[in-house]
This record gives sequence, C-alpha cells and structure tokens, in this order.
Amino acid sequence: MKFRMAMRVVLFLTLTGLYVADSKVVDTPSCPCVSISRNLALGATVVQSSTIYGGEAKRAVDGNMDSNWYHAACTHTGRERDPWWRVDLGQVYRVTRVNILNRGDAVTERINGAQIRIGNSPWNNELAATVESIPAGVLKTFDFQPIKGQYVTIVLRGRREYLTLCEVEVFADTSTYTCVPRNLALEATAVLSSTLNTHGAQNAVDGNRNSNLHHGSCTHTHADKDPWWRVDLGEEYKVTRVSITNRGDCCAERINGAQIRIGNSLENNGNNNELTVTVVSIPAGGTETFKFKPIKGQYVNIIIPGRNEYLHLCEVEVFAD
Repeated sequence: MKFRMAMRVVLFLTLTGLYVADSKVVDTPSCPCVSISRNLALGATVVQSSTIYGGEAKRAVDGNMDSNWYHAACTHTGRERDPWWRVDLGQVYRVTRVNILNRGDAVTERINGAQIRIGNSPWNNELAATVESIPAGVLKTFDFQPIKGQYVTIVLRGRREYLTLCEVEVFADTSTYTCVPRNLALEATAVLSSTLNTHGAQNAVDGNRNSNLHHGSCTHTHADKDPWWRVDLGEEYKVTRVSITNRGDCCAERINGAQIRIGNSLENNGNNNELTVTVVSIPAGGTETFKFKPIKGQYVNIIIPGRNEYLHLCEVEVFAD
C-alpha cells in the first residue's frame, strides 16, 4: 500500500508539471527545470507490434510493479516474428539506463534475447543492450554509455515469440539540469461547441495522442456551424506554441482551415480572441506544432470558421515562455 501511494504521488507531480528527481525540483509557471534522472518513460506514449488478452502497451509505463500477468499489470503481444514494444520519450535524451520488470508468474524465459534499441527513428536504432535473461518477477537494470534518442524499443529478433513486459523505466544522463517545457493544457478544463457520444472536450488534454477515435482519446463535435474547442489554462500566459494531433483513422481533412485563437476574453465563447495561425492541413494521425510570437492569454480556442463541420482533436498541447 505504501508503494502504491508513493507511485500515485510521483504520477500526480508528473502530470502537474513537477518532477521528482533525486529530491531536487525547480519550477516556474510555464517551464519546470529538473534533473532528468526521473523515469522518462512513466506515462509516456507507447505502442507495440500487436496486443492480445488486453495486454496493452501502456501497462509497461503505468508505474505498477506487479509482475503477475493475471493482475492486469503487464503487456502482451501476439506470438509473432520479431515482436516489439516502443516508448516515445517526447524529445531527445542521452539515455544511460533501462530497467525491465519481467513477468513473475510464468514463462519468464520469453524475454531471453530481447534487444534494447535507442535512437531518433522509430525503427532500426542503435543497440544498447541485449537481455540474456531476467529472473521471474525481477526488475533488472541495463546500464550503458549515453545514447541520444527519443525512442526506446524492446524487440525480440529472430524468432516467433510473445513479448511481455510488466514495467519499463528509462533514465538519462544526470550530469546537468535541463528545462523541460510544461504542457499547460494537460488535464486543464476544456469545453466543446457540442459533443457527439462520449468524445468530449477533455479527450484532447488527457496526455494521450492515440489518433484512433474509437480508442476513446479524441474529441468529436456534431456537424456544427463554426465548431469550436476551448481550453482554460487557469491564468494568463505568454503562449508561444500549440501542438495539435489530428485524427488518424478517418477524415483527416476536416481539420483544414481551423484557426487557433488566444486571449483573455470569453466573448463569443473565446472565438473573438487574437488569431495566431490557420491550419492548412495535418496528416492523418500526425502531430503538427504551430509556433508564433508570444500572445498573452488564458484561453486557447480552436475553431473551424465558415462551414458546417465536425471538429476532431486527438490531443492539444500548449506551451509558453
């Protein structure tokens, strides 16, 4: 119980922009400056080659150190050639250590021969370490010389196998401090012009970039005239950058022509605030970042003006000076 409570505290601090790292935390309203010895994988975006029995990729970065598959704490791919799992750290780090928690209740030998690969491409990155074996239910540490990369992949090459991971932790060079911009929109209060089914406004600020609408992490309005979405940052910031993740499974063109507006007014639901940029297009499932001169505001709106349209947003991230 004490361990679970500690993990909840760390996760809460991470989501609110404060990071615990060797008991040293420095924070400003928009940009926490922290030692990057924290677990970079915790709550990060993850994917894997396939999923069976409900063993989703995100189970390996949920902070739960239970190694019993039947407690719903581990990932599980299908039995396939070269199964893999990958975490996106969100930016480039000098990674020096990866911890892997092996399944503890059965078939622990399946992890034997797994490769840890790190780099800036989703595929064919540098080999950091090879797993000879990990005892049942053990969290094993793999240390190596710093390798720069945004992606950490664990892959079983050369055979047909199931890949199961109960937790993966990633750590980087702690010799310096770095300023990690905080996503101001994460879990902030959001509203929509209308909501279709359960695809509400908060889906765009849940920290999940999954671009398949049917996986429950995208917004969906009705075919409104001038549909809009708005996030309340809680106070005024000098906003300089907004990232939008577009729907990936259908209808990517619906985002074309969307406007990003920022300001302190709620007149016309905030849609009269200053226009920062107009979206030409965003590829299906893509994340596009829009940078501009600092604009002061508490509210960030995304509106599709001039037509009846559905508005889909699978994630919106907001950053400031």
